[in-house]
Amino acid sequence: AAGAQGGGVAAGVCLASIAMAPARAGCWSFPSVALIVVLLSLLPSSLSLVPWAPARLRVRPSGHSPLQGRDLVPAGVTEEWFSGIDAIDAYNLDLHPVLEELRAQPFFRLYSVDLLKGCNYMPQEEDECESASCEIFPVDGSTVPEAVRDSDASEYDFELDGWVRWDMPSEDYYDCVENGETYTAYDGSMVWNFIHGKICFEDESSEWKMDFNRAVSGLHACISAHIVDGMKAEASDSVDPMKEYERRLSASGEVPEAITNLYFGYMLLLCAVREASERLEKYDFGSGSDDATDVNALVQELLHSPLVQDKGVEVAELNMRDHAVQPGSALWQARLRTRDLLRVMDCVQCNVCRLHGKVGALGIATGMQVLLGAEGRGGDSDRLHRVEIAALVTTLAKFSNAIRIITDMEATRRGGGGADS
Repeated sequence: AAGAQGGGVAAGVCLASIAMAPARAGCWSFPSVALIVVLLSLLPSSLSLVPWAPARLRVRPSGHSPLQGRDLVPAGVTEEWFSGIDAIDAYNLDLHPVLEELRAQPFFRLYSVDLLKGCNYMPQEEDECESASCEIFPVDGSTVPEAVRDSDASEYDFELDGWVRWDMPSEDYYDCVENGETYTAYDGSMVWNFIHGKICFEDESSEWKMDFNRAVSGLHACISAHIVDGMKAEASDSVDPMKEYERRLSASGEVPEAITNLYFGYMLLLCAVREASERLEKYDFGSGSDDATDVNALVQELLHSPLVQDKGVEVAELNMRDHAVQPGSALWQARLRTRDLLRVMDCVQCNVCRLHGKVGALGIATGMQVLLGAEGRGGDSDRLHRVEIAALVTTLAKFSNAIRIITDMEATRRGGGGADS
């Protein structure tokens, strides 16, 4: 989302050092047949044994860089952290087309958002983005499935101490695919400075506070990756996508941990989708964008994909949960901050940016709700609303695409080319 995102990464951003607990590997029991034992010993321990048959023939992006996550993160990341990074590197390009096809479906692309709500967090002049790329218009009401409207209206409620607080649904729906996340020239640095300085935890005495800060930083990195990618079409003497990539995202930039936190956020979302699989398997996602698209089959494909099922990505979830259940964790402070993270997006004065910023913030908040719940032991995914499910999957797709973008940018930076070079 070019939204609260157009500006540079805030100086002094509240980030955490990476100190992840070892991944908990699962154990499988098999008949003691010598040949089976030998064959299984040759397989990576993280391979999912859940069948995964793509619904349609899909092709990986051509020319993908051989660079891996290990090449992108700064020195000092502990070895346990790489179980998830390696899993993402192994499977992300296979999952990415599935996620892109999912987010293109009406259930996942349409959101009722209040774009007229004022900013209650900082003084602002009425100085909206003047670029045409900032503007956005509601879709034709007849194109919004009645089931989407009915779900949003019936599910909307007010929870005093919940993780999320979405806008009250109205007649206006906006399309996140038609109005894609890209570079708009809007400067969102004031909003991001506020987020990192006021909403993130300055006191990181508790490890779960570090985890919260990492997740927010990962969202910022995801947004920055899409901005940098959008700059390629606008490249000029004043717009240099490579310089912006180096400043915003690279290990030598303003926030060396940005890419590490991007991987962390992606792992959390993957784990949240897996955790909510029972809810997602039973949900009726309605009709697809065309007669040939079976949305429920696509969701099944996502849930049984090797990356969602991989044990390696659990390192982020297990650490966050272990930290959150410590005595005196005061997890309510995180819930308060995710609600503020959603509301501060009303301070973004680029409407397409505001839309994507709010959807991304809702996706992160929903992921934490699923993984932690009220006490840090997990939430009730059966209570997830339509808009929360849509935002969770859409934000997962955004993080998947951001991983692809930063890998290609780094490959180009090092002279090796990439998928888009």
